[in-house]
Amino acid sequence: MARELWRRLVDTIAGGMRQRVTRAGVGFSLLVSIVGALAFLSGNNVLFLLLGCLLATLLVSGFLSRLSLAGLELDLQFPEHVSARRKLPALVKLKNDKSWLPSMAIHLEGMPGSVVFSRLYFPALPGGAAVQEIVDVEFERRGQHRQNSFRLRSVFPFGLTERHVQVTLRCEALVYPCLVPQPGFAPLLERLQGDISAHVRGRGNDFYRIRPYLSGESARHLDWKATAHTGELQVREFARDRDPTVEIFLDLDAGFELRAWFERAVDCAAYLSWHAAQSGARLHFRTQAFEFESPAEGDVYVILRFLALVEPRRGRNLPAPARADNIHVVLTPSAERVAQAGWHRALVVDAAALEPATSASPGSGRGATRTRR
Repeated sequence: MARELWRRLVDTIAGGMRQRVTRAGVGFSLLVSIVGALAFLSGNNVLFLLLGCLLATLLVSGFLSRLSLAGLELDLQFPEHVSARRKLPALVKLKNDKSWLPSMAIHLEGMPGSVVFSRLYFPALPGGAAVQEIVDVEFERRGQHRQNSFRLRSVFPFGLTERHVQVTLRCEALVYPCLVPQPGFAPLLERLQGDISAHVRGRGNDFYRIRPYLSGESARHLDWKATAHTGELQVREFARDRDPTVEIFLDLDAGFELRAWFERAVDCAAYLSWHAAQSGARLHFRTQAFEFESPAEGDVYVILRFLALVEPRRGRNLPAPARADNIHVVLTPSAERVAQAGWHRALVVDAAALEPATSASPGSGRGATRTRR
């Protein structure tokens, strides 16, 4: 209690600034002590004069260091869309509100728990001037990011002490789930893209490709020129009139013991949704409490904003799919519930597929199964 009261008293007197003695400061203090001891023991006026100069240097150093950090204004601007565990550019602006006194040798760094970026160094900032820098920021987790704490420090002018002050910014940012591929995500995306490519083949009006004839197919779509050229029966395929729709369902019924799985499932849902939208497929995202179609109702960022704040909800049943002809992907901790709810031929991503550490190879897709009728 006494230590805490003393710390608050020091912070109040220093105006929120704190300082640390450097190695040069320790050596300088030792020199002051030796000169002071010799001056009092010998009574030499020259040593007293030297002691006065050393003490004046120490006082001037602390005064100038305090003025150098005073009157600084910090601002941080994030991009419009940010995702977790991914380096993104941000704009840092440092302004010196002092009209005539410059700030020298300023170091800027993030505090623990704040947004992470590399340290910045500003050698000189004239009075009334402002400087901007582009830095790489990285958020550790998804969700609403509201507070950022930074430390401004300086060893100006003589490097005897390092004075620092903590600055807290109330700049909010909604952090999306991680969109960087993680172990197990790439095989799922390849299977999803394969399903989209297979779904594109149909009997529309736009030519898709020429492929070998399969037993049992109708002969009215045979391409006789390609057949004569290759010596084997060839069939003309056409693109479907309706674009494929990817229906992704995230099961919210996950207990506290499955929290790690749920976070990885949210990242996987965001990863698959983002790439499905980028590929041009229509996306129908669903949970027990949310439903959205892109691009009919808006862009994919609506889904990412929902996934940034979603939390598990116990006791929610698994509903049936919206359309039987959609491409179905279900992320659930219990694969047994999928077939019972009518998700036939769905790509099921269960707990085994999203284990953080697995002995299976990266391309095995262990735990991702497809239900059958």
